[in-house]
Amino acid sequence: MVADPTWFTEASDELGVGFSLKLRDKLHEETSNYQTIAVYATETFGRLMTIDGLVMLTDRDNFVYHEMMTHPAIFAHGQVKNVVIIGGGDCGTLREVLKHRHIESVAQIDIDERVTRVAERYFPRLTESNDDPRAHLAFTDGVAWMAGADGGSVDLIIIDSTDPIGPAEGLFNEAFYRQCHRVLAPRGMLVQQSESPLAHAALIRDMHGGLARAGFAATHLLSFPQPCYPTGWWSATLAARDDPALAMPAAELNFHTEYYTPAMHHAAFSQPAFMQRILAGA
Repeated sequence: MVADPTWFTEASDELGVGFSLKLRDKLHEETSNYQTIAVYATETFGRLMTIDGLVMLTDRDNFVYHEMMTHPAIFAHGQVKNVVIIGGGDCGTLREVLKHRHIESVAQIDIDERVTRVAERYFPRLTESNDDPRAHLAFTDGVAWMAGADGGSVDLIIIDSTDPIGPAEGLFNEAFYRQCHRVLAPRGMLVQQSESPLAHAALIRDMHGGLARAGFAATHLLSFPQPCYPTGWWSATLAARDDPALAMPAAELNFHTEYYTPAMHHAAFSQPAFMQRILAGA
C-alpha cells in the first residue's frame, strides 16, 4: 500500500494496531542530537508533535495525560513541595504541577532541549508556565542527574518519558528506581508513565516488580483514556516510598482542569479485574 502524504499514521506490526490523523500541513521537522522532532497541523486534533515517527502529543487530547500524570500523585501525597520531572520536554506536566500553589520548586530534567524549544514555538499553551519562578529547566541526562541528587531532597518524582527505547531506556529499570527511592524524602512518591494496560502487561509487571525490589512500599496502576496513543488506553504507575496511605483531594478544585476531578481521582484507583491480574503477577 502506498503511503498517503495527507495522513499521518503510526502503525505497530507487533501490536497489530494503528492510529491516523488527516493532515493539513507539516509545520516543522528537525533532527536533534538525540531524535527527530516533527510538528504537523491536523484537520481535527489541532497540532501534532511526533518524535522519531511516534505520536508524542496533540492539542486535542494531551490534557488527559498531563493531568493524570500530576494531580493524582500530588493529591495522594498531600504535602508536596519539591518536585522533579524527568523528561516532560513539552512542559505540559510542568504546567499542571505549577497549578498547585503550595508547590515551592519544580526541576524539569530533559536530555533534549530542542523538544522544549519546539514546544515553546508550536504549543505555547503547554509552555505558559516556563517562566514561573518556581520552575527550573535543565537539559541533561535524567539518569545521571538522579545519581547525583541529594538523598531525601524531593517529595515527588514524575517520570514523563517517551517509550522505553532510545534515550528513555535507562528510566525503566530497578537500578534507576533505587536512585529515585534514595532521592525521595520520607512519604515521597514517584509516578511514571507505564504504557497501555491492554498491550504492555509484561512491561507493567516488570515496572511494579522493579519498584518493589527497589524498596517502594506500595505501587498503584492508574488508567485513563488517551486516544492518540496505542490502543487508546494508557496508564501511570504511582509508587509510595514508605507510606502506602493516600490522601484524598478536596471536593472542589481551586484551579481549572479538563479531565481530572476528585471523582476521577477515586475512579483511577479502582482497577478493572484484568489490571488486578496484571499486578498479581508482578
